[in-house]
Amino acid sequence: MIIAYQGEVGAFSEAAARHLFAADELQPHSSFESVFDAVHDGDADRGVVPIENSLHGSVHSNYDLLEEHELRIVGEVNLRIRHNLLVLAGTSIEEITTVESHPQAIGQCRRFLRETLPHASVVPTYDTAGAARAVARGGDRTVAAIASRRAADEYGLTVLFEEIESNHENYTRFLALSRPGQPVSTVVGSEDGFKTSIVYSMRDNVPGALFKSLAVFALREIDLFKIESRPLVGRPGEYLFYLDFAGGEEEKEVQKAIGHLEEIAAYVKILGSYGRGEVVY
Repeated sequence: MIIAYQGEVGAFSEAAARHLFAADELQPHSSFESVFDAVHDGDADRGVVPIENSLHGSVHSNYDLLEEHELRIVGEVNLRIRHNLLVLAGTSIEEITTVESHPQAIGQCRRFLRETLPHASVVPTYDTAGAARAVARGGDRTVAAIASRRAADEYGLTVLFEEIESNHENYTRFLALSRPGQPVSTVVGSEDGFKTSIVYSMRDNVPGALFKSLAVFALREIDLFKIESRPLVGRPGEYLFYLDFAGGEEEKEVQKAIGHLEEIAAYVKILGSYGRGEVVY
């Protein structure tokens, strides 16, 4: 199988893809939208994208892409993220004037940058591993990258500082995506049971509407893991709600809850049911 992920070799998305789909062919892409399109169009069999980080929050663009594309979530993994400051061999901290990386990585390392490199310019790039590759190819000792140790090994860079994230309890949750109807037995799962992800919008923006939508799960003692709201395009002041909860969509109580939600909501879409992801350190 061909597994699409965003970034270059050495990206954290690549590490997540390797865990979820061991020994399959990995296909790097320059953007999250390209990953979704590759799976949707059949150019890749599966896709892997980040959805939230424990320090820097949700990847909002991927929530929007989940709603826009007819793909299914078929697995997840929670990956421990270890950021490192990568430089050309022989570079000292005093030489660095620019640090490049993905905006999420920059946000996760804000304290280190403020305390250790307060005068360096911080330049966002599309990918952590891509930033590492650019440093290696550019040959400029004043430029450093924030990326993984695998990226350092891949592009021949030196780790000047390791584990520079502001909090070492730094985890990113990645989702595995598939076209509807595709077999999903190749996804690495866990033994903690299933969870389901949905997106929905309410009929009317009135007091108590959101409470009523969540009550359909509380009445059936279904555990809610996360709720995320996103603006409803073209309708100011109205929102889509993304919800993760315990149980698979084939379970009787889950079916009752979704059926009840459909009675009071304007729109409900099941994004997928899948095994609750492992934590990979």
